[in-house]
Amino acid sequence: MTNYGFLIDQRKCIGCHACTTACKSENHVPVGKFRTWVKYVEKGTFPAVRRHFAVLRCNHCSNAPCVTICPVNALHKRSDGIVDLDRDACIGCKGCMQACPYDAIYLNEDTGSAEKCHFCAHRVERQLEPACVVVCPERAIVAGDLDDPKSEIRRMISQHPVSQRKVEQGTGPKLFYVDADTAVLTPTEPRHEEAYLWSERAEPAPQGANFDPDAVSRVAYDVAHPAPWGWKVGAYLWTKAISAGAAMLAPFAAPLGLGGGAEKYGPEAAALLFLGVTSFLLVEDLARPMKFYTILTRPNWKSWLVRGAVILSAFGACLTASLAAQFLGLEKIVPALRWCGAVLGVGAAGYSGFLFAQAEGRDFWQSPLRAPHLVVEALVAGAALAVLVGASAGTVLLGSLAAHALFLGADLATNHGGNDAERAKHLLIAGVFAKPFWLSIVLGLVLPAALLLLMPALAPVAAVAALLGLLGYGLLWVRVGQAIPLS
Repeated sequence: MTNYGFLIDQRKCIGCHACTTACKSENHVPVGKFRTWVKYVEKGTFPAVRRHFAVLRCNHCSNAPCVTICPVNALHKRSDGIVDLDRDACIGCKGCMQACPYDAIYLNEDTGSAEKCHFCAHRVERQLEPACVVVCPERAIVAGDLDDPKSEIRRMISQHPVSQRKVEQGTGPKLFYVDADTAVLTPTEPRHEEAYLWSERAEPAPQGANFDPDAVSRVAYDVAHPAPWGWKVGAYLWTKAISAGAAMLAPFAAPLGLGGGAEKYGPEAAALLFLGVTSFLLVEDLARPMKFYTILTRPNWKSWLVRGAVILSAFGACLTASLAAQFLGLEKIVPALRWCGAVLGVGAAGYSGFLFAQAEGRDFWQSPLRAPHLVVEALVAGAALAVLVGASAGTVLLGSLAAHALFLGADLATNHGGNDAERAKHLLIAGVFAKPFWLSIVLGLVLPAALLLLMPALAPVAAVAALLGLLGYGLLWVRVGQAIPLS
């Protein structure tokens, strides 16, 4: 069996970008996107300054997280070890971009598909070397079979000390570097300034880029890597929490004091409404929204995008069945359907925690507490909605807020993802995101709890504040996770 990998000999690399241009020409890579690129880092103080180069690209991991998270099996690992991508199957969910710890996948806006280095598989299949290897004037790039003791790459790995990027992620990267400085392989070590060697940056420096303003190294040239997920993902967490929370409290509609039509139809109607908004946001965020259905027709059952889609579908079906039973006067089966909806509501609220955990490139999202925390947030949202429609749910809202505060504190106090996660938490608590974070805490936790305890008549105001605080925190949580540079 063949097991292809790359080796970059940094002793020879002259930073000429021949590999980049050859890759773009061979694979029709669009302007502004890169499957392989050269990063420049200048290290030292004048006059003792040296420029270091690093060729960055897909690591063709043995345990590729992009393959696991892809919902439609567009990404797959070949028998020869190459991680390939079927652009026709891709739906543009950008999950693979979040899962990759190496920033090696980009979205082609022209086609709506993710794309990456595929080892020039079309050349390899004809016994030809990848385009970048052929064009390198210094023979600094070596490609070959890692399992063949006679291959050049295997021989070089055995003869020279080599390094790899982010081996702690457990991905088994198959891109090796000879004599590479840590400043070019560790994105958070050098300073990221607003100007490069020859030009302004194509985008602002990542908000979590600079942790040592006195660093003796700085990035002199790099390519743009915009955050894949924006406000729609944060809003989806919020609308899903409201939907799930309404269903979770539906079995208790009568004890909570919901009378008349609100008791009969309200929980399911609200849950279905916000589930519809959730589904719209999910589909709208896809680069190829018309192919959303393929999540169910060619599913990768390891992906929590697929599992989540199944849970949401079952959740919606149960809510619809409960409404239909009430409309048809089948009151005897309504309690069972409501309990079914509540259980599925827990699943709908919590599955995103496992989905974000599959985004292995983002250490901040790896908390084991995130899934149960999302369920608690759904209880906060459901109780707040119940208060707004006149239910006696103030006590439930207060208890849910207390649980939310406990989970939030425990999550931020736990080191669950290494240095990058700690850096992200610093940004949230004391860095560039601190003001909106503490505002969301005051608005979404302190204020509603104080109103419920001291001025119960203002419970509706507390409910609105709790909902707005949840929205603000969700939006921040998504942004902060993507604030740490990966390359």
